[in-house]
Amino acid sequence: MLLNENFLMESQWGQKLFHQFAKEEPIIDYHCHLEPQTILENKRYENLTQIWLNDRGAGDHYKWRLMRANGVPEKLISGDGDDYEKFLAFVQTIEKAPGNPIYEWSHLELRRYFDIDLTIKKENAPEIWYQANQKLQTDAYRPKELLKMMKVKVVCTTDDPIDDLAAHEALAKEKDSLKVLPTFRPDASWGITEEHFGEYMGKLAQCTHQKIESFTDLTQALSKRVTYFHEKGGRLADQGLNTYFYQKASETELNAILTDALQGKRDFSKKETAQFKTAIQLHLMKCYHQYNWTMQMHMNALRDDSATMKQRIGINVGGDSMGDQVNLASNLVSLFSDAQEQAILPKVILYSLNPADWLPLATAMQSFQGEMIQKLQLGCAWWFNDTCEGMRNQLTVMAQQSLLANFTGMLTDSRSFLSYPRHEYFRRVLCQLLGEWVDQGRLPEDLTYLGKIVKDICYGNAYHYFGFFEE
Repeated sequence: MLLNENFLMESQWGQKLFHQFAKEEPIIDYHCHLEPQTILENKRYENLTQIWLNDRGAGDHYKWRLMRANGVPEKLISGDGDDYEKFLAFVQTIEKAPGNPIYEWSHLELRRYFDIDLTIKKENAPEIWYQANQKLQTDAYRPKELLKMMKVKVVCTTDDPIDDLAAHEALAKEKDSLKVLPTFRPDASWGITEEHFGEYMGKLAQCTHQKIESFTDLTQALSKRVTYFHEKGGRLADQGLNTYFYQKASETELNAILTDALQGKRDFSKKETAQFKTAIQLHLMKCYHQYNWTMQMHMNALRDDSATMKQRIGINVGGDSMGDQVNLASNLVSLFSDAQEQAILPKVILYSLNPADWLPLATAMQSFQGEMIQKLQLGCAWWFNDTCEGMRNQLTVMAQQSLLANFTGMLTDSRSFLSYPRHEYFRRVLCQLLGEWVDQGRLPEDLTYLGKIVKDICYGNAYHYFGFFEE
């Protein structure tokens, strides 16, 4: 039976762990792409398409990629086509997606939010559309209420250093148990090869009320923004590195690179690009360490593969793929060693889109542990690895190379308010894996011991690790 109460779990011990310990735990979503302004406005969505697939051109590009593979016209994916026709196109796509996590997630989302247990197929489309839309017209289906429905306690959005964080500030003033906190995403600050780098520097200078003419000016501006984010509740940063090469540089070299970039140069050498990126990382690590932040590092992603798609539709629309930088771990080791020598190494979570990196990263991070519980973490299975098998593999690597019981658990990395059943999916995978180890005699038949590990990975570790609830 599709999505029965024990789906993904054959082990009876896994079933016990899920139903008795994991199922009812709250959620800390420490990395997502929800818009804080949308949470603040808390407006109702008109129909299922707008909340599930496409809201004024923004949507869930996990689903968009599948629709393109099914030959759906772009007008019915990211475009301005009729909402019901978009929904039908998605339904017909899902019918062809057995084995894809989107198939299971989509059914789970209908079950958990709308109590709709119909199979997603063309014959059921009118009834699914009707039932979901009826509920979406009620106040119980506004964004804040949807988050509370899933017991979400913390949402960490992804924000540019130049953002004013006005929505976060307004949300913080509300008498509400839900915390919506900013995350510092500074990628643009080292994007010297990007077309709009000079324009971005101007905006950064404006919001920090200073000039940016030297590398010291730039680092001072970034320091100011880290402080500002901290004052608004920020406790994490997220570096979208894609690739990373460690390369030291003198202050003279960094000033020369920045001057050229501000004057419009974009064809920098690989060495210059690496020098600038490394210097920014080290400065930001110092800032994060000062405030006891956690630095997330997302790596080995290829962005905007299709120049045509980027030109026609834009970025973050499902045109990315897995990278294949082979010497990632050795370059990170050099960066971490440098930071450790300067006593500025912060808490770090390492995510690679390429699972071939997980074992090298997990072994490398163990060389820099100390001072606290699990200072460095292997991040959860990310993006294209957000599958049953991907989650199992990541959990296994974390267990074999470090301490699984210290893992900070799942996040959504999503732009959708209906994505939170992914936490349930992860918890089922976790419990099944632990249950298998019990069945194999690798773990004791001890519900108290195992239950604590499960509850900690689902919620408790994130609660203590990030410091969201510390005054």
